[in-house]
Amino acid sequence: MLALNQNLQKLVDIAQKTTRLGIGLMSGTSLDGLDIALCRFTGNGLSTQFELIQFITIPYPHSFKSEVQQVFAKKTVDLEKLTLLNAFIGNYHGELVLQALSKWNIAPASVDFIASHGQTIYHAPKRLHKQPGYPNATLQIGDGDHLAVKTGIITISDFRQKHIAAGGEGAPLALYGDVLLGSKPGENRILLNIGGIANLTYLPGDVDTDNVICTDIGPGNTLIDAACRQYFGKDYDEDSKIAKSGHVNDELLSALLSHSFFNEQAPKTTGPELFNLSYVAQAQKASGTEDISDTDLVCTLSAFTAASIINFINSSITASNLKVYVSGGGARNPFVIAGLEKAFEHVKDTSILGIDPDAKEAILFALLGNEALCGEPIAIGNNPKVLMGKFSFAI
Repeated sequence: MLALNQNLQKLVDIAQKTTRLGIGLMSGTSLDGLDIALCRFTGNGLSTQFELIQFITIPYPHSFKSEVQQVFAKKTVDLEKLTLLNAFIGNYHGELVLQALSKWNIAPASVDFIASHGQTIYHAPKRLHKQPGYPNATLQIGDGDHLAVKTGIITISDFRQKHIAAGGEGAPLALYGDVLLGSKPGENRILLNIGGIANLTYLPGDVDTDNVICTDIGPGNTLIDAACRQYFGKDYDEDSKIAKSGHVNDELLSALLSHSFFNEQAPKTTGPELFNLSYVAQAQKASGTEDISDTDLVCTLSAFTAASIINFINSSITASNLKVYVSGGGARNPFVIAGLEKAFEHVKDTSILGIDPDAKEAILFALLGNEALCGEPIAIGNNPKVLMGKFSFAI
């Protein structure tokens, strides 16, 4: 009988360990920086126990953001630039992981795996692209082989492709981690993540996975950030200072909320391919609000984020005594959170659950990596029953 080669043997050895040390990487559509979460896992599936050992967000320099924005959410791009960035981002993320491990005085050899989300460049569900004969599709770059070779750590990446291959839309993947880490018998929970796009997972108190809802809702920070960059030269609206100094334009808000996406049945996905400044301009034209002030525009876009979340929850989730737990950059947006608090009795960030709201998505990808190593596919409603991720070895 032939022995396994050393890479496959190492996978078997890691999977059979009592505990595993893994790194989750998340780089979102806001391009703020790379979230790096070092986690310890025991077990798998519904018996998973985890501990967040370290977390850091390493901000991206303006030059990096500019490079990615050349190919981000555009139908037509420079193919050479896209190809180069795939390798470049893999290497760059590897460098940032090594920087974090050095800061924490942790040897790379002690880490069992990296689980990398990569950088989303284009998200194209059939509902959005509407091209006959073509399936759901999505593209994340930041090659896993480059990450593995750079760090010397087995890397699991490109998670979204399996989800699509099995009939899903490739998002939101928070579903799997939220069910494993966030369910609580007797409590109807909504785990709401407000990143560039807002998504949520509804976890019923009866813990019946057939009743779990996980879906994108609409824009999170993406339109607010885009308007701040365009009109104020700022990456985002810090402490909602701009929004708080403006007024909501009801006509524009109504036009923004009129898109057919908001009437589509969940689960559904979206991205900046739909919710961008062109979308805003079309809504302004339709509502005759092209002349409103830049401040009122940011205020109205902030209200749009809150309203789309509130409308979805009120129309789609009938359970009583809902408890809403918020994560992502939007958890630090006072204007949006105030809107949610007016609508729902219980709104807290996920730190109350022992999950750092900034680290949540990176933790979830680390968890998906742990499942890829030693888990089994889990049936959750009508979602694809799959294990996700492709393995890259350092040698």
